[in-house]
Amino acid sequence: MPETPSSANVWLIEDHKTYGERLMRALNRLDGMKCSQRFTACEDAFAALTEPTQPPHVLLLDVELPGVSGIEGIARLRELAPQAAIIILTVFEDDDKIFRAICAGAAGYLLKTSNTEDIAAAIRSAAAGGSPINPHIARRVLEMFSKANVPHKDYGLTPRELDILKLLVSGSTIKDAAAQLGIGYYTADEYIRSVYVKLQVRSRGSAIAKAVKEGLV
Repeated sequence: MPETPSSANVWLIEDHKTYGERLMRALNRLDGMKCSQRFTACEDAFAALTEPTQPPHVLLLDVELPGVSGIEGIARLRELAPQAAIIILTVFEDDDKIFRAICAGAAGYLLKTSNTEDIAAAIRSAAAGGSPINPHIARRVLEMFSKANVPHKDYGLTPRELDILKLLVSGSTIKDAAAQLGIGYYTADEYIRSVYVKLQVRSRGSAIAKAVKEGLV
């Protein structure tokens, strides 16, 4: 898994003209960040990703979009840009939308009421492999999964793999997790890859969702 890019390339999928333009300008004024593309529909982003282009490190994605919704578009975006972290940026705090977005593989979930600094911090965290989620939303996600009462399943995770998984759920990056466990970055990366294989997932968001939903941590 890559280290934090020196300059985060961000794509924004947002159909609200005023909000989208304002956020794009604000992000482009920040050091180490470039919002290079803005689309008003998932379909336009799909098309752009099939052309030769510099792929984004982070995708900021609205939920309510014309045509394919943000949540419905997550799977296709992850297929076309597997290295990109997807952050939902929305006005909705609806439990079902939050649940579906996280389970679909979104790395983060923020509200549009977040200020530019918080959004930028979330972008940097996601680009570094973190899972930025508004603290209020994070509590609700944990409550939703805890109410699901899914039977515990043994995936054969070792104690160290469980330690890594707990740190992922808490939002730590690979670098942070390695430091907290006193191991090297690439050793931590190998543990995370092993966790993915054992949980049969392909992304951090899916691993976190499965871990919390099934009570693994």
